[in-house]
Amino acid sequence: MQIGIYSFAETTPNPATGRTPDPAQRLRDLVEEIVLADEVGLDVFGVGEHHRSDYLGSAPAIILAAAASRTKHIRLTSAVSVLSSDDPVRVFQQFATLDLLSNGRAEIMAGRGSFIESFPLFGFDLADYDALFQEKLELLLEIRDATRVTWSGKHRPPIDDLPVYPRPVQDPLPVWIAVGGNPPSVMRAARLGLPMALAIIGGPPERFVPMVDLYRATAAEAGHDPAALPISINSHGFVADDSRKAADLAFPYFAEVMTRIGRERGWPPTTRASFEADRSPRGSLLVGDPDEIVEKMLREYELFRYDRFLIQLTVGTLPHADVLRAIELLGTKVAPAVRKAVRAGQTSSPT
Repeated sequence: MQIGIYSFAETTPNPATGRTPDPAQRLRDLVEEIVLADEVGLDVFGVGEHHRSDYLGSAPAIILAAAASRTKHIRLTSAVSVLSSDDPVRVFQQFATLDLLSNGRAEIMAGRGSFIESFPLFGFDLADYDALFQEKLELLLEIRDATRVTWSGKHRPPIDDLPVYPRPVQDPLPVWIAVGGNPPSVMRAARLGLPMALAIIGGPPERFVPMVDLYRATAAEAGHDPAALPISINSHGFVADDSRKAADLAFPYFAEVMTRIGRERGWPPTTRASFEADRSPRGSLLVGDPDEIVEKMLREYELFRYDRFLIQLTVGTLPHADVLRAIELLGTKVAPAVRKAVRAGQTSSPT
């Protein structure tokens, strides 16, 4: 059972003042957050790739490398790498280098990307959205499996028996596939026998049970042992000493981000009522005191039998001191209680 955090290195406005954080300070704060997550015993920290003014995570491997030099145990992953608009050779090299710097703690979480800014930025056609990911994932896995590579495809120049260096400490370097609610993406991960990270960021988690069932059934049909394929649940959340404090702290930042993104995608504005509904016992939002977070994580364990749970604590650039306290509570209160209950078989019923 692994429990961790992911971040997009947010630089979103303060809802009260409209001011945005200083980018250099925000990155220093993020590294400090990763260091604390390591110190309090969390298992994983992820940084997501985005190419927008409201996020600083355009180069996750560099941020994670800065954290690698100051941490000892925590695994360091992208969350996600937008493989469709990147070069698989460079992605592998960056994370192999991170693996060497961290002595075997690097991972790649590959995805098609929930935003599209990287496609025109790097000269790719959105009409090739899925084909780009499929082809580049195949190349990434070939590079991972062999030092010398011979490969040809439609969207990248061919490689003719060339070596790719450096090689990582881990063999193989872990590659996860990040998915939302898209069944073909779920089936692709399963057929390839790759771990799946499932994003649940709204509505009742139960609606994603068919996705996990599909993943395991497809993996079995492809000849893989479903029990040997890890599943991660990735969700929004925040934890404070008091439930009301957690909600009052998180809501203005959460609402600013989700309402702004909603305007781009045609979603309704985020209201306090919708926020409270989603943080209720049957909602997907993990916002509350440690006991509430433990209860929700155990309930989702009963639904999914996941191997890893990652929480995005900073949906919006919350005050750094409050984020550090949330990380402390997650590592010292929530994670030990969840791990203990799972080991003892004392998880809650999903009904």
